[in-house]
Amino acid sequence: MLLAVAAFGIAFFCFVLWCSVTVARMRDLPPWRRFLPLSLLLVATGASLLRSVDIPQVADAVAFPLNLTAVLLSLKEIRGRRHRREAVRPAP
Repeated sequence: MLLAVAAFGIAFFCFVLWCSVTVARMRDLPPWRRFLPLSLLLVATGASLLRSVDIPQVADAVAFPLNLTAVLLSLKEIRGRRHRREAVRPAP
């Protein structure tokens, strides 16, 4: 069971990282919108690292909601870019 939880955590972290980096590479967005998901990921990772110094309360309260927010913002920006590209593309 512990292995399954660890695998899910690693997969979720990789997904959040992929989404955040994808949004950070979008040059048509303002800088604050490009780097917001990446900064949320870094703050969540820092909060998770507080568990190593025996402060799990902050990680429990902050880390997962920040990761979830980073994913939702990233997916919103990715879908918005896809819709903008489809709107510009001429119909056949």
